[in-house]
Amino acid sequence: MSEASRQPTATLNAMNVRVRLFAALRERAGKGTLEVEVSEGSTVGDVWPVLDLGDEPHGLLYARNRVYVDRSEMLRAGDEVAFIPPVSGGDYRLSEDPLSIDDVVTEVRDDSAGAIATFVGTTRARSRGRDVLHLEYEAYEGMAEQVMADLGHKLARRHDLCKVAIHHRVGRVDIGGTSVVIAVSSAHRAAALAACAEAIEELKVSVPLWKKETYVGGEEWIGQGS
Repeated sequence: MSEASRQPTATLNAMNVRVRLFAALRERAGKGTLEVEVSEGSTVGDVWPVLDLGDEPHGLLYARNRVYVDRSEMLRAGDEVAFIPPVSGGDYRLSEDPLSIDDVVTEVRDDSAGAIATFVGTTRARSRGRDVLHLEYEAYEGMAEQVMADLGHKLARRHDLCKVAIHHRVGRVDIGGTSVVIAVSSAHRAAALAACAEAIEELKVSVPLWKKETYVGGEEWIGQGS
């Protein structure tokens, strides 16, 4: 036997990464945070099979250290990887307490503004043909505020706004309760109205927030892939 054939096969070293799960994925796993071991050279996409949670859901998004990334993103030891179900649904705030439209409007007041537009989202008693009891919101805290801030900055540049503020509830929101308040100020009303409408649509698809609907007879996470 040659010297080369007697050499042991090289193996990749293992490394630990922290995994965060939210909404329906958290319930499937029974916990929201896990520590897993993967091989050096692994990517974000290599982590899902290690979790042993069945098929990877359609439309899943990925974050590495609280930044959205592609599944081919390389990992380092100690990284935090988040598997993010498609989301539902100045000062960018998550709050467990009731929201105040007055507070949000105050934050966007500016001497150069000629208009302030607002959007208030509330919990309705009936949705998709069933009687709703209450909603529950969950967020990837830390990342959610940053994504809201990035959204606000983008809208400010696109529409030449003065200020933007977004407040969103987490936890339980009862019927009639306010789940989100958005305010934007601008020199002109057309820009303010357009930016406010765009803000709520973009918030629904980009900010890592999830909504569980509890209705008469059951409950369900709302959103694509939930």
